[in-house]
Amino acid sequence: MCEIRENAMQKKQFQQNMKDKVRVFEDGGIRLLKRGQKGVVHAIFSRFGLVLVLLLLQAFALFSLLQWLGELLPHYFGGTLLVTAAMMVYLLNQDMDNSVRITWLVVTALMPVLGVPLLVMEFSVGRASHRSTARSFNALEPRGSKWHWFKWFTLVGNYVLMMFYTSVCGWMVAYLFKTGIGTFDGTHDIPTVFSSMIGDPVEMAGWMLLVTLVGFAICAAGVQKGVERITKVMMAALFVLMAVLCVHSCLLEGGQEGLAFYLLPNFDNLFNNPSASFAEILYAAMSQAFFMLSVGIGGMSIFGSYIGRDNKLTGEAVRIAGMDTLVAIMAGLIIFPACFAYGVAPDAGPDLVFLTLPAVFEQMPLGQLWGTIFFLCMAFAALSTVIAVFENILRFSMDQWDVTRKRAVAINGPLLALLSLPCVLGFSVWSGMQIPGIGDIQSLEDFLVSNNFLVLGALVFALFCTRRSGWGWKNFLAEANEGEGMAYPKFLYVWTRYGVPLLIIVIFVAGWVPKITFWLNM
Repeated sequence: MCEIRENAMQKKQFQQNMKDKVRVFEDGGIRLLKRGQKGVVHAIFSRFGLVLVLLLLQAFALFSLLQWLGELLPHYFGGTLLVTAAMMVYLLNQDMDNSVRITWLVVTALMPVLGVPLLVMEFSVGRASHRSTARSFNALEPRGSKWHWFKWFTLVGNYVLMMFYTSVCGWMVAYLFKTGIGTFDGTHDIPTVFSSMIGDPVEMAGWMLLVTLVGFAICAAGVQKGVERITKVMMAALFVLMAVLCVHSCLLEGGQEGLAFYLLPNFDNLFNNPSASFAEILYAAMSQAFFMLSVGIGGMSIFGSYIGRDNKLTGEAVRIAGMDTLVAIMAGLIIFPACFAYGVAPDAGPDLVFLTLPAVFEQMPLGQLWGTIFFLCMAFAALSTVIAVFENILRFSMDQWDVTRKRAVAINGPLLALLSLPCVLGFSVWSGMQIPGIGDIQSLEDFLVSNNFLVLGALVFALFCTRRSGWGWKNFLAEANEGEGMAYPKFLYVWTRYGVPLLIIVIFVAGWVPKITFWLNM
C-alpha cells in the first residue's frame, strides 16, 4: 500500500511539475509575442516603415496612372517629341556629374522617343511571326528579299554579349558570396580582393561556369516552368530588396547631400560643361538606352513571340522601359546617398561597385547584411539578363535547326562556356593583349556589342518595320495595335520612318569617331 501511495504521489508531483513548466512556457511565449507585436508596430510606424510605405504607394500610383492614361498616349508622345530638344539642351549644359546627366537624359528624352518605338518594333516582329529571329524575318519579309540574312547577325551578337557578360554576372555572384561570409570585415584589403579575383583564372572560370550552368539549367526547364517562374521570383525579390536598400540609404545621416547631387541640376554654370563634350555625353546617354533595353539582337523579339494578342504592344513597351528606368533610378538612390554619408567619391566608374561600395558597407552598421542584400540585387539583375539571352539563343537553335530544347542546351552550353574563356583569361594569362583605343578582351567584346551589334541591329528592325521593301508600316502598325490598351500613334510615322533610323546612324558614327581619331593619331 505504501508503495502504491508513493507512486501516486510521484505521479501527481510529475503532473504538477509539467503544468508549471507549461505555464512558464506560455507566459514567456505571451511576453515574446507582445514584444514582437510592439516591434512590428514600431517598425511600421517608425520613420523607416513610413518611408517604405510611401515608396510602395508611389510605385503603385505610377503604374495605376500609366494604365489610366492609356488613351492619352498619342498626346504624350507628341508632347515628348516637342519637349525633348529643349530638355536635352538644358541638361547637357548643366554643371553636374556625367553619370547624373546620363541618367536624366535617358529618363527624360531617350527612352520615350527612341527606346519605346524600338521595343514596339521588336515585339511586333516576334508576335507576328511567333518565332525567334531565326525564322521571323523569313515569315514576314516579301518574297525574294534578303532580310532573313540578318538572323546570323543576331545570333553572333547574342553570343558575343554572353562571352563577357557571364563573367560580369560571375563577379556579382562572387561578391554576394564574399560579402555574405564576411570577406570585407576590415581584415582584408578591398582593392586586393578584386584584383586577386580577376587575376585568378581558375576562380574566374569557376564563377563564369557556375553562371552558365545555372542559366542554361533554368532555360532547360522550359519557358513556363523555368524562365517565367524563376524570373518572376527574382524580379519580385529584386524590387523588394532594392526598395529596402533605397529607404535605408536615403535615411543615412548625410545621405541628403547625395540625393541632391543625384537628382538636382546645378544652375550656377548653365553653359559651362568642362567634364565632357556635348557629343560624348549625348553618345553615352544614347548607348545606355540601347544597352538597358537590349534592343537590336532579337532579345525582345523572342519575348514578343510569347505575348498574347489581348493587349496592344505599346503598353507592354512603355511598362518595360518604365521598369528599366525605375530600377536604374533606384540603384542611384541606393549608391549616391551611401557614398556621401561615408565620404566616398561617387564617380569611380566600374570600380564603384567592386571597390568603393564594399568599403562603404564596411563602415555601415550591419554593413555585412546591407552589402549582402545589395549584391543579391545585383546578382538577380545580372542573372535575369543572362537567362533572357540564353533563352534567345536556345529558341534560335530550336527554330533554325529543328532540335529539341534539351539538345539545344547540350550544344550551346559547352560552346558558350568555351567562347567565354578569352574574357576570363584576358585579366590574367592574356592580360597583355590590349587593343589600341579600346582596351582588353572584355572591353573589345563590350565595344562590339554596345557600339555595333545593338545599334546596327536596331537600325535593321527600324528599316524592316517602316519600309515597303521590308514588312512595311501598315503591317507593323496593325500588329502593334491589335488588342486593348495603349495604341502606337499613327502620326509618329515620320519620326519612326526617318527620325529613329537617323538617330541610330548618328549614335553609330559617334561611337566610331573617337576610335578612328585615336588610330590616326597613333
